[in-house]
Amino acid sequence: MSQQEIITGLDIGSNNIRAIILSHQGESGWQIIGAAENITEGVGRGMVTNIEDLVSSISETFEKAERMVGLPIDRAVVGISGTHIKTLESTGVVAVAKADKEITDDDVARAIEAAQAVATPANYEILHVIPKDFKIDSQSGIKDPVGMTGVRLEVSAQIVMGLSSQIKNLTKSIYRAGIDIDDLVFSILATAESTLTKKQKELGVALVNIGSQTTSLIVYEEGDVLHTAVLPIGSNNITNDIAIGLRTSIETAEAIKLEVVQLDDKKISKRDEIDLSKYSPTEKERTMVSLKELSDIAQARVEEILSLVDKELKKINRSGLLPSGVVLTGGGAKLPGLLEFAKGKLKLPVFEGLPLGAKEAPIDKINDPSYATALGLALWGSHGATVKRRTGLPNFSSVDQAVGKMRDWFKSLLP
Repeated sequence: MSQQEIITGLDIGSNNIRAIILSHQGESGWQIIGAAENITEGVGRGMVTNIEDLVSSISETFEKAERMVGLPIDRAVVGISGTHIKTLESTGVVAVAKADKEITDDDVARAIEAAQAVATPANYEILHVIPKDFKIDSQSGIKDPVGMTGVRLEVSAQIVMGLSSQIKNLTKSIYRAGIDIDDLVFSILATAESTLTKKQKELGVALVNIGSQTTSLIVYEEGDVLHTAVLPIGSNNITNDIAIGLRTSIETAEAIKLEVVQLDDKKISKRDEIDLSKYSPTEKERTMVSLKELSDIAQARVEEILSLVDKELKKINRSGLLPSGVVLTGGGAKLPGLLEFAKGKLKLPVFEGLPLGAKEAPIDKINDPSYATALGLALWGSHGATVKRRTGLPNFSSVDQAVGKMRDWFKSLLP
């Protein structure tokens, strides 16, 4: 199997790094052949805090992945997230070039390039330019203008930007681990690739990825990206609250959160208790804790996360108004009772976001919300590879220039 026939998605979270490897099986398309997971060192709130530690974590993850698939892996589609990500709306206007005024792919590309020429904040670089819809002369709401006739073409787009220093720190860490970057993708965009259906995107849906230290949000309507946001709060905040409330260690609080906490009040009573010593090796004496008290601690923090999500929906006038509801994914989405609790708080239908198609995969562990982003990144890469395979055109990288400069700079330092 050649290197061109496999694609790797690399999700670098604040707590865990996850990689998924796809293999091209000819007419059968792409198939999952491997997955690896490792503890993340050197990342906080989605931002690089220690390059040396992160390089070690990435290297260990790829060693595990290579042992599983029996192939060398030297490139990946990488996710980027964190509270430094910003988005803004932009428009681009161009005159149609051909004499017969028929709109071509080149006209569309020029319009998107014009939308990209916005005044970006200092020290920021553009990650993605996402076209939402087009306007030809006075006709608006056009999804695909190619082949239509007009004089003036206008595109409405969403610009996704990242802090230059963070992009450079992340790319430097990956190159130092011996991995080339096929593409750098805003993580929540990739997560949508693996968890949302086309119908959900058309009707209107919000995807919420609850990570360990951040929560990412993306809203779709009529198939287009309507809004994105990264919130500085995640499931680790629930763990910290439990540790403080019970005066116990973070490790014990994490075990209790995953095994005991129940957000659905109907499933617990005021008399239910747990023995803290069963979850803590340092607790020698039997210590009984009210399950209701535990759930109240967790509910308060989850309510805060959901209120911040609802605040973002209110910004775009979609609070309680998304027909396909909210899809919750990420490691934090596995809290027992979360779906029912979120339904009550967001006044919308709420579903668990499992990676689509993962049930048929030969690796059981990836049928889990925490693997949704890694699979989405691999799928993102597979779409680009398929286009390249059919057209012979080079794969478009969302930050091709930034990544290319970083690659050349880093390789110039190598002996």
